[in-house]
Amino acid sequence: MSVLLETSLGDIVIDLFTKERPNCSLNFLKLCKMKYYNLCQFHYIEKDYVAQTGDPTGTGRGGESVFGMMYGEQARFFEKEVVPKLRHNRRGLVSFVDGGNGMLGSQFFITLSEDGIDYLDEKHTIFGQVTEGDETLEALNSQICDEKDHSPYRDIRINHTTVIHDPFEDAKALSYPRRSPSPTMEQLLVVNKIALDENEEENEGKSAAEIEEEMREKEAIAQAQILEMVGDLRHADEKPMDNVLFVCKLNEVTTDEDLEIIFSRFGKIVCCEVIKDRRTKKSLQYAFIEFETNEACEQAFFKMDNVLIDDRRIHVDFSQSVAKNYKWEKGGAKKEDKGGFGRNDGRPIRQERREIKREEGREVKREYERDIKREYGREVKREVKREERERSRSPRRRRDEGRDRSRERRDEKRKRSRSRDHGKSDEKRRREKSRERSRR
Repeated sequence: MSVLLETSLGDIVIDLFTKERPNCSLNFLKLCKMKYYNLCQFHYIEKDYVAQTGDPTGTGRGGESVFGMMYGEQARFFEKEVVPKLRHNRRGLVSFVDGGNGMLGSQFFITLSEDGIDYLDEKHTIFGQVTEGDETLEALNSQICDEKDHSPYRDIRINHTTVIHDPFEDAKALSYPRRSPSPTMEQLLVVNKIALDENEEENEGKSAAEIEEEMREKEAIAQAQILEMVGDLRHADEKPMDNVLFVCKLNEVTTDEDLEIIFSRFGKIVCCEVIKDRRTKKSLQYAFIEFETNEACEQAFFKMDNVLIDDRRIHVDFSQSVAKNYKWEKGGAKKEDKGGFGRNDGRPIRQERREIKREEGREVKREYERDIKREYGREVKREVKREERERSRSPRRRRDEGRDRSRERRDEKRKRSRSRDHGKSDEKRRREKSRERSRR
């Protein structure tokens, strides 16, 4: 009466105490036969204490006995067996975990202490002993775990269970699968555990030079991501061209033609440009030189560093700038797709911006004209409808409206005549007053 547990760290063979613990042995054997323990995690491991598993949820709060599958929810847990008394006095003992009130389910643990753990005797129920797999127990005992909940950092599971001998009859209410169940996506995509094929230490097996090189690469990637966030780079994985040299510490009098003549002995130069101030057009004392081949660029780098040009010791390095891919140009000259600091259509950027603004103005004007046409069309439609309503009025209504208009005209004429008469009477009064004054 034994069971083989194939775990992530090795195999374990457990012999069951079927005479002393018949119910516990029946529960364990049938659960193993139903592949209930397959892919269960060892969710609790404490050094020189116990290694606990048997919970499909991996939380330590789940699981049920085989009797719950046979008789329903009321039999999810079963009472522990206390007679005869068995003690936790050695390593490799297998016990069911007391879930509370002396009830047992599917969770069990394996003791890892050599000296024995006597204070567990009255609480949990022993039902078996590990007979093979001491190396696996030692591997479980040496796992690094969280100090708070003693959860191992590695993803340790029971991969498969095999019942070597089962003395109990199979119940008809239970179904036994023909093959082991496949893992679910949640079990495959565990992100809070270290996989078995991963190293616990990131730098394990690496030399100091390799570690330093990795640190530099990570730092460069982090800086590129920061530059992308602030807008200095369009893409974090963007790299400068290998055939462009950066030349600094130049004299102000050094021109593009001078540098092109000096550096052309190493190979054909696609573009040579001394960067100047936008307003004053004075040299900023650094330049970019693009060669046709990478070999010519490397030769110039090794030969021209610290060379005296126009009474100045120049410094030469490979260019780390990627801005030339988007806005660098020289007089709007045509450049190739993968070379030079200009645009491949030969147009200056200012000219392109002006064209964009003109096109935007034209689009706004067209939109305004469309709005005017729409409004004019609506006004014409309203006028046509108004005329149609006028035609559709009844003759009586038109007669009444005509009378009203004629009455308004008569009233207006009367007001005008009254105002004229009033003006004449005033004039007479003024004349009479003037006559009286003359007589006096």
